Amino acid sequence: MTRVVIIGGSGHVGTYLVPLLVNAGHKVVNVTRGQRAPYQPDAAWSKVETVTLDREVAEADGSFGGRIAALGGEIVIDMICFTLDSARHLVEALRGRVQHLIHCGTIWVYGHNATVPATEDQPHNAFGEYGTQKAAIEAYLLDEARRNGFPATVFRPGHIVGPGWAPLNPAGHFNIEAFNTIARGDELALPNFGLETVHHVHASDLARLVMAIIASRSTAVGEAFNAVSPQAVNLRGYAEAVYRWFGHEPRLRYLPFEEWKAGVSEEDAQATWEHIVRSPSHSMAKAQRMLGFTPRYGSLEAVQEAVRWLIAEGRVEAGNVR
Repeated sequence: MTRVVIIGGSGHVGTYLVPLLVNAGHKVVNVTRGQRAPYQPDAAWSKVETVTLDREVAEADGSFGGRIAALGGEIVIDMICFTLDSARHLVEALRGRVQHLIHCGTIWVYGHNATVPATEDQPHNAFGEYGTQKAAIEAYLLDEARRNGFPATVFRPGHIVGPGWAPLNPAGHFNIEAFNTIARGDELALPNFGLETVHHVHASDLARLVMAIIASRSTAVGEAFNAVSPQAVNLRGYAEAVYRWFGHEPRLRYLPFEEWKAGVSEEDAQATWEHIVRSPSHSMAKAQRMLGFTPRYGSLEAVQEAVRWLIAEGRVEAGNVR
C-alpha cells in the first residue's frame, strides 16, 4: 500500500482523484485548509486522512515543507503550488524522502503558440504573473529531475470543467449569464470573429492522467504532460453548439474586442482577454505515447455536463435543453 499525500485534494481535480487513489489501494492523506468539501460525494472519502494546514501561513514561518515531509508520503501530489519559492521550499524538504512529486502546472506556461496543436517540446512564451511563475516552477522541477535525480513530473491542465462549478463559457469568461442568454435564444456578442480558441478538460480526465503518471513513474519522472481534451474549440463553434443544445439556432454577432468589452463588466472583459490572447490549443499525443492515456471527454461533452449541473441547481435556465 503506497502512502499518497495530496496537497489541495478537495478541489476540482481532487474530487475525482482521491477516490481513484483510495479505490486503487493507496493510503491517502489530504492536506487542506479545511474550507472546501469535495464537489462530488464518494464513500472513499471516509477512508482518507485529513490534515488541516494553511500553506501560506506555514510557508511564512518556514514549516510547510517539513510538515509535508513528516506525513511520510511516498508520493506527493501538489495541486496548489503557485510560486517558485514555494516549489523550492517543498523540494528541499522532500529531497531523499519521496519517490515521486507530481506537480499541477498549467497550459498557460505556453503563452502564445507559434504552431498548434502545441506539443510539450515547444518553447514557453509565458506572460502574466500566473503563467510566468508556473513556467519557472516547471523549469525548476524538470531541471531538478534531470540534473539531480529529484523524482518530479508536471502535468499542465487546460480550463478545468466538471459538475460543481461554472465552466469557461463561449464568450471566454465565467459569467453564467452567457449561458442564460443562449438558453433564452437571445443574441450573444462575441469578440472579434469568434475564432480564438479555448481548451477545456474534464476534472475526471485529469484525475485519470495523474493515475497514469503514477502507474508509469519511471517513464514520467522528468517529464511534463499536456492535460486537455482531444481538441480545442473556438468561441464561435462553442457558442453554436450550446445554442443547439438549448434547441435554438445560433444568434451571434461579432464586435472588435475594444467595442465588445464596453458591453460587459471589467472582470468579464479581463477574463476574456486573458483567454483569447493565448488561444490555447494543445496536443495530447505525448501522454498517449508515453503513458497510454487518452481523455474520455471532448471539450463540448465536458462543458455540457457542467451546464446540466448548473441547470439542476437553478442557476441556468433550462430552456429547451436537449
